Amino acid sequence: MLSLDVKIPGKEYKIHIGNKLFNEADVLLKPFVENKKVCIISDTNVFPLYGEGMENAVKKAGGDVFSLVVTAGEEAKSFKNLEYLCREIISRNFTRSDVIIALGGGVVGDLTAFCASVVLRGVTLIQCPTTLLSQVDSSVGGKTAVNIPEGKNLVGTFYQPKMVLIDTDTLTTLPPREVACGMAEVIKYGAIRDKQLAEALLKGEFKAEEVIKTCCSIKASIVENDELDKGERMLLNFGHTLGHAVENYTGYGTYSHGAAVAIGMCTITAWSERMGYTEKGTYDTIKALCEKYSLPTHIDNLENMTGAAMHDKKRSGSRISIVLVKKMGESYYEKVDVSLLSEIAKG
Repeated sequence: MLSLDVKIPGKEYKIHIGNKLFNEADVLLKPFVENKKVCIISDTNVFPLYGEGMENAVKKAGGDVFSLVVTAGEEAKSFKNLEYLCREIISRNFTRSDVIIALGGGVVGDLTAFCASVVLRGVTLIQCPTTLLSQVDSSVGGKTAVNIPEGKNLVGTFYQPKMVLIDTDTLTTLPPREVACGMAEVIKYGAIRDKQLAEALLKGEFKAEEVIKTCCSIKASIVENDELDKGERMLLNFGHTLGHAVENYTGYGTYSHGAAVAIGMCTITAWSERMGYTEKGTYDTIKALCEKYSLPTHIDNLENMTGAAMHDKKRSGSRISIVLVKKMGESYYEKVDVSLLSEIAKG
C-alpha cells in the first residue's frame, strides 16, 4: 500500500492506494466509524460489485451501517437526488459526528461530497473512488457539485474528505470507455506538471498504483497552495473549458468527460502552438498520448459550441481563464475575452 498526505491547514487527510485495499478497509476505517452511524452512498453499477464488502468492512470496524443507492449516470448529480439523500440520512437520526462514505466514480463522489457538506451543515466524509478518473482526480481536493440545466458542476461547495481509499483492483471491472476517460486526466497531469509521466505513458509504462500516486501528489500539492481555486488550482482545468462546452452542447453522455477534455487539450494546444505560446511539437505529443489511450483529438464545429462557456465557473465578466502548456510539464493560465474562445476552438 502507498500512502500520501494532503496538507491543507486544519483539513489534513491521508490518501491510501493499493490493490485489494477494500478487503482491508476495516483497519483504516475504524478510527472514523467505530460507534458511529455510517451511510454508504453508491450507484446501481458499483454497489452490486463492492457494496456488500464495504458494508462488512464498516461493521467489522464497529460502525452501524446502511446504504443508499442512486441510478448510475451523470443524471444522478441532481437536486432531486441530493434532497433524497439528505432526507433519508436525517430520517436515520444522523448526528454531526456520524460518517458518509462515497463508493463509486466521479458522479457519486461529487454528489455524496455535496451531501456530506450540507447535511447537518457538515458531517465526516470518506471517499472510496472506483474509477480511474475519480482515483487520479475528482476524489482529491474537495470539490463537490450537482448539475443544473445551464451546465455541469455549477452548484457546489468545497469540502475536504477525512480520508481517501483507492483500491486499484476496481479498475479491472471498468469498461474500456471508462479507462480511457480516466486516462485523459492522467495525460493532463503529464502535460501541466510532469514531463516524465508523459514520457512513461508514451512508452506504455503504466503501473496503476504509481501513476495514481503521482497524479494525486501533483493535485495535492496544487490544492494545498490554492484550495478554493483562485489561482494555481486553475491549472487543473487544462482542456476543461472547451471540454465542458463539448459536453454541454452535445448532451452529457455523447462524449465521456475524459473524451471531451482530450478534445479540449488538443484543440487549445494546437492554437497556442500556432500562436507561438507553446513549444513546437507539444501538440503532437499530446495528440499522440490521446490516440494511444483511445481518446478523440478533434470534433467538427467546436467553435459553434463555445457559447456554453458563458456559464463556465472560470468566467469573470467578459473574461475567462484558459490554461496553456508552455512545453510538456510546464503550464500557466491567462485571462482572455470570452469571444476569443471561438477562435481558439478552431485549433
